[in-house]
Amino acid sequence: MAGPFTEVALLLINTFVSLYVLIILLRFLLQMARADFYNPVTQFFVKATNPLLVPLRRIIPGLGGIDLSSLVLAWIIQTAGMAIIFTLLYGGQFPPFLYLLGWGVLAIIQTVLNIYLFSIIIIVILSWVAPQSYNPAVLMLNQLTGPLLSKIRKVMPDMGMLDLSPLIALLAIQVIEIFMRHLAASISLPSQLVLGL
Repeated sequence: MAGPFTEVALLLINTFVSLYVLIILLRFLLQMARADFYNPVTQFFVKATNPLLVPLRRIIPGLGGIDLSSLVLAWIIQTAGMAIIFTLLYGGQFPPFLYLLGWGVLAIIQTVLNIYLFSIIIIVILSWVAPQSYNPAVLMLNQLTGPLLSKIRKVMPDMGMLDLSPLIALLAIQVIEIFMRHLAASISLPSQLVLGL
């Protein structure tokens, strides 16, 4: 059983790694959604990630409008965090390298799914309680989820005033998460290593 100092270390590592990976992935997804980068919330993401991201972009260029350096940075930090936590949990033992790489990819995918899951839930709730909100965070969430929901609306029959696209998106995310959980179990991903999920 881990001592109190190890538990504190695990908590701090988990928190900081999860938050920073979340910020990097939000920046990546907002770029993909062509969101307004003059939004003060988005500006925070840019300023928080630039110190590591700008040097990495000199090594890893974008590909077809996709900011690969953001994805690679998120994966590196996620994987490093998982390696440190594994080492602390298992008495200095380093995890199998190939497993660690796969665990990092799964954690990144799961974090992206959670970003969309919680963003859509927040947008739906706000559409009931504050439909005309111009809060920068709300505008950012609308810009983030807009492209996904609009693609779903294009293939759905017209339901008049009733928009079921958020419900379809949430169901699709939950279906993917079920498969992700089974995949994580199949590659022996310890539950303690699942950062930000």
